[in-house]
Amino acid sequence: MSLSRAPRRTLLAVGTLSAALALSACGSDTNGKSGGGGGTNFVTNTGGISTVAKGDRVAANKIAGETLEGERLDVADLKGKVVVLNLWGSWCGPCRAEAPHFAKVAKDLQPKGVEFVGLNTRDFEKDKPLAFEADYGIPYPSLYDPAGKIILNGFPKGSLVPQGIPTTIVLDKDGKIAARSLMALDDKKLRSMIEPLLAEK
Repeated sequence: MSLSRAPRRTLLAVGTLSAALALSACGSDTNGKSGGGGGTNFVTNTGGISTVAKGDRVAANKIAGETLEGERLDVADLKGKVVVLNLWGSWCGPCRAEAPHFAKVAKDLQPKGVEFVGLNTRDFEKDKPLAFEADYGIPYPSLYDPAGKIILNGFPKGSLVPQGIPTTIVLDKDGKIAARSLMALDDKKLRSMIEPLLAEK
C-alpha cells in the first residue's frame, strides 16, 4: 500500500500510534495507572481495560465524517446511548480476531441502547474494508478515516486516547469517554466495558 498521498504530519502521527501499540503490548504497568503518568484519573485493571469514574470523565471531541458506505455520521447524534468506538483496519490481524465478537455483541445490545461505530483507518481504498465488513457480518457503520485525522482529533489529550489498532473506546450516555481497551476483545471483555455504563442513571 502506498502512503505517499498522506500529509507528512499525519504519517508521523499514525506511525507514533503504531509504535505506542507495540510498546503497550510489551510493557507492564506496575502502579495501576495508565495513559500518561501522574495526575490521570483512570485505572487499568488486570484485564487491560482502563476505566474512568463518572465524575472524572471528559467529553469526546467531534467524531464525524463519511462512512465507508458514503453516508454522513456524527457520533454526537448518538448522545443518550452508550457508544462503542472500535478502531480497526482490514490489514490488522487482531481486528479480524475480534470482529465476530463485535458483530454479535452489537446485534445483542442494540435493543438495550448501545450503538457501535467503527473507525476504519490506514485502508487507502474502500474495497478491502467493505469486504471485511461483509465477511464478518458487521451490522454497524464505520467512519472512513484512512489518514487517521478523525482519530487524532477526536480524543482530548490526557483522556483515554487511542494508542494503536485495534483500540476500543466506550462513551457513556453523556458522550463522555468512560473506558478503553488497547487489545483485541472477546465477547466477555467487550460486554464488561459496556454493561456497567448501561446500568448508570
